[in-house]
Formats: sequence, structure tokens, C-alpha cells
Amino acid sequence: MAFDFAALRRFPDVEAPNLHAFDATDRLLLDEAAPLLADVAPGEVVVIDDHYGALTLGSISLHGARRVRVHQDALSGELALRANAERAGLDDEVVVCGLDASLVAGARVVLLQLPRSLDALDEMAGIVSLHADPAVVVLAGGRIKHMTLAMNEVLSRHFDDVTATLARQKSRVLVARSPRVGEEQAPWPRRRHDAALDIDVLAHGAAFAGARVDVGTRFLLEHVDAMRPNAHSALDLGCGTGVIASQLARRRPDLTVLASDQSAAAVASARATAEANGVADRVHVARDDAASGVPDASVDLVVLNPPFHIGNTVHAGIAEKLFAAAGRVLAPGGELWTVWNSPLGYRAALERHVGPTRQVARNAKFTVTVSTSRSS
Repeated sequence: MAFDFAALRRFPDVEAPNLHAFDATDRLLLDEAAPLLADVAPGEVVVIDDHYGALTLGSISLHGARRVRVHQDALSGELALRANAERAGLDDEVVVCGLDASLVAGARVVLLQLPRSLDALDEMAGIVSLHADPAVVVLAGGRIKHMTLAMNEVLSRHFDDVTATLARQKSRVLVARSPRVGEEQAPWPRRRHDAALDIDVLAHGAAFAGARVDVGTRFLLEHVDAMRPNAHSALDLGCGTGVIASQLARRRPDLTVLASDQSAAAVASARATAEANGVADRVHVARDDAASGVPDASVDLVVLNPPFHIGNTVHAGIAEKLFAAAGRVLAPGGELWTVWNSPLGYRAALERHVGPTRQVARNAKFTVTVSTSRSS
């Protein structure tokens, strides 16, 4: 059956001429998996972190896979995959799951795009080795420039047989077999106490910065007490592990805090961090793409440490998307507090999407700004 990779869309993720919905790794993974996919029953194929559906829909259209189980950490990727599947008439063959035993139970073929984070790969590989069919074959692909020998080492913690394919079009596939079923594995989420902030941080593998507090967040937290003193509601937009949301709730007991992120790992981490620090009653955590579920003009305070990568590409699109979301959900006179890498020069974008913006603090690497909503 023919399959048109070029028909795939990234939407609702950021779309731009230099951002694509498929790559050479998708094609290589599907070619390497072809002999395996020819001999599987419905429900025995699993795809993890397919970017926008190329692996999932290619497995179905090109190789006859049925009832493919899929996990996407990014909600925008999950929504894009669903939309691409519907356009291709294949939505009945896609089963969306969480990153847990239900995703991989009985699986014989697992396809995944290698994540940037070794911790994310470790959590994925651990779940597969524990719960998949003993004969499972994992094919993990990536662009060579982003692959390291440490990825082989991570897979080797969970599988006895790890090999690499020949490279093609600057991509390569790692193949893992023979799960180490009896190996004891450290539980997720991982926990770490930050003495400077006196906070316990819990993190799943794919959560940004893991169980550490990144330096941008730490810089922004120096200004928690100055953030709109009369605010009653706050949104930690792109909350990651929930450190900012938990600190706001701890230090500002008058605040009701919503923590939202499109990453499933971040949402699970933020919820665990809030519980560990005794603020789960005032920190509501939601998986959401750019605050799409938050009503317009409903929030007094938004805090944001925006990512500046989309996948492995440095791109301002995701920050602009989040600035626009903040401008929409802020009540008139509400404040957006943002920390960003100073060379990125986000001030003009903040003024455009939110309102008047002033610098609060700056160090050798980061700038903290506050933007006041002019919405009416």
C-alpha cells in the first residue's frame, strides 16, 4: 500500500519551512522493521515517541500492522498523530496509551525515536524489558549527530543483545533483544532534595532537567514574592517538574496554582512534586497544549520558563506560542513573569503578545522580565 510521508502535518505543533513532520530516521526504522512487521498479530506492535505519526501510520499502511499501540510524551505530537491518522482513514488502527505496562504488554516489536534524554530512554527501555513479550525486538532510531555510545549502554542495562545497523542518510538504528527480565530497576519517578530551595523534586525520565532545578528556574524563583502581590490565581505554563508551581503554593498561600505542560512525563512529575511538598491541595496539574483548556482573561499571574528547542532544533516558535497563550489567559492588568536566555531577545515578542514589558533582573546568561496584560 502506498503511504505519502509528505502528507503528514505537524499541527497543532509549530509549523515552519525548516520543521518537518518526518525524517530519514522514520524511513530507516520502517525499512529495518519490515521483516519483523510481516509476522506480528494485531496489538503486537508498539511505537514510542513517534514524532507526528510517520512510524505508526507507516507500519500500518506499508507493512500491515494492526491495532498499533502508541505513546507520545508531547500532547502536540499526540494530537498531530491523531489528526494525520484520521486524514489517512487509519484512526481505528491506532491505540493511544500511557507510558506503562499497558503500552507494551505482549509486544513483539517496539519502534521508537531515540529521545534526547538518557533518563527518558532508560525509563522506556525498563518498561519494555519488564512487560513486553520475551521475544520482543526494540528498534530505536536517531540522527547520528545526536546519538552517543551512552545510548547503547542504557539499552544494555535492560537487554542482553544490543547491536547497531549500518548508517543511511545520516541516521542509524539500535536493535535490542533478550530482555533482562530479572534485573532490579530503580523506580520512577526519581527523587532529589534541593537544599537551597528546601524542596523535593520528583522527575520521570523525559521531564526537562530531571530531578534537578535548572539555573533559569532558580533565577526566576528569586522573584516569587514580587510577582503580582494581589494575585489569587496563577498558572505555571510549561511547568516541567512543577518546581515553580510548588514554590508559589508554598510561599504564597493565598494563591491557587494551575501547573500545565504538554509533556506527559512533566505532568506526572509535577503532580508527584506537589504531593511530596504538601501542596497537592492547591496545585492542580493538567496536560495541556499552550493552556488551550484555560479560559480567556481568567488568570492573575503566569510564570514561564520557555523552552528554546523544538526537538533538536533551536527555534523561537514554541516560546512565541506560549507568550500568545499567556496573553490570552491573563486578566486585564495580570502579569507574565518570564526567564529566558538573554541572547534570544524575547522582549519585542513579549510586548507584542502580552503587553508592556520591563526587565526585572539579568545575570551573565538569563534575563527575567515582567509583562503586564493590556487585554480588555
